[in-house]
Amino acid sequence: MISLHALSFSYPGHRPIFDGFDWSVSPGEAWAILGPSGCGKSTLLYLLACVLSPTAGEILIEGQPITRPRPRTGLILQDYGLLPWATCAQNVSLGLRIHGFYGPDGKHAPADAARGQPGAIAARTDHWLHRLGLTHVRGQYPSQLSGGQRQRAAIARTLVLEPDVLLMDEPFAALDALTREDLERLTLELHAETGTTLIFVTHNIEEAVLLGQKILVLGPPPHRRPCVIENALAGGPLDGGAPEFQAQCRGLREMLGRHA
Repeated sequence: MISLHALSFSYPGHRPIFDGFDWSVSPGEAWAILGPSGCGKSTLLYLLACVLSPTAGEILIEGQPITRPRPRTGLILQDYGLLPWATCAQNVSLGLRIHGFYGPDGKHAPADAARGQPGAIAARTDHWLHRLGLTHVRGQYPSQLSGGQRQRAAIARTLVLEPDVLLMDEPFAALDALTREDLERLTLELHAETGTTLIFVTHNIEEAVLLGQKILVLGPPPHRRPCVIENALAGGPLDGGAPEFQAQCRGLREMLGRHA
């Protein structure tokens, strides 16, 4: 599904973050990218989204080199990115309306997508508003929504486009503990329902163990080879007190400590 070959990247005037880095992700897998602030987690996500371009090497998705953002890759950010002048429903349907404007050109919308008709757009928007528990706030503006509702709207806006790759950049970091747990549970449910390839960036060890079937651990850059942890506990009960869960978290914490 996703392959990185000899990937290198550095910001101008800085040392490399990735240097000849190889990594692969199979279709439908759920990955957590774990590491401290400044280690390159978000940079890797933005490279996958083609917001940034490699200095050297290449990124392939479904065997195709990525040279521009692809319409079937969804990106969810921590700051929601909702339009403040649009209602919740209008924000959720935004991508569908853009697809309908351009048509299935393979750049702005998938080449195999049907040109959206108003009735179809409304039906898909209604489905995801209902699925994410937003129907009762569909007419409200982002400033009138709670943090959890804004993040649900951002998730719905992405999933309504039926992505095959979903990239999430610490989307729950600013939320309170109960809202965060609720959205972690929702993420697990949606991954099981859709089979979308999920890559979730976090600096929270417990969240990585909960969400990542595989965990890519990043220490200080430059990164030359991946450190991958197989995680059989992903998708299980939200029971951070279980001995197995605590043992996995302890191992990851020790690993990050050695990197530091």
